Amino acid sequence: MTEPNPTVVVAGGDPVAADSLAGLPDPAFVVAADSGLHAAAALGLRVDLVVGDLDSAHPEAVTAALSAGAELDRHPADKDATDLELALEACLSRGLHPVIVLGGASFERIDHFMANALLLADPRFAPLRATWHVKGATVVPVYDDAEIRGEPGDVVTLLAVGGPAGGVTTRGLRWELHDETLAAGSTRGVSNEMLGAAAAVSVRTGSLLTIHHGNTA
Repeated sequence: MTEPNPTVVVAGGDPVAADSLAGLPDPAFVVAADSGLHAAAALGLRVDLVVGDLDSAHPEAVTAALSAGAELDRHPADKDATDLELALEACLSRGLHPVIVLGGASFERIDHFMANALLLADPRFAPLRATWHVKGATVVPVYDDAEIRGEPGDVVTLLAVGGPAGGVTTRGLRWELHDETLAAGSTRGVSNEMLGAAAAVSVRTGSLLTIHHGNTA
């Protein structure tokens, strides 16, 4: 069965690298999380849905997107979720998957960066099969199993999120794990290395974030 083209969610924060779309299939649907609208325009993406409280998206850009056919899902400023979370919830409610998240890194607001990382690991978003391309790395939440494609020597980090990850098994990494437990907050999974073009990670209980630095296209 052919994998559907992805939905791309463009988040705000630091500028998104111009080559972020290199090697990725053309998106079937594009969601802009507030000021992600400007990053989407810089990448040449036509936005289908704008989500957020619009406190950082320029009104002219919003008007232009709506004139081009985009839908608007506007929320009050006093909301209980970040714009990225609202965008992911919009994808979930529409049955959109897989999802590729671009942007969302801001080291001026480290709280937002950390919140975005934890958000991707939330099990309620597992149906999105999300991948986060950020700062030259690919971040993938693992709730069961995942494959990592790259090159020998690429750095791969495994982090347990929200509690211990049990039954962690890896293949194709320099330091393998065999049905082991990674505790939340442990650095044991930091800076592993790929031995070839592919590696596999599986977890039986809990969830992991895999962070892959290298040739991620």
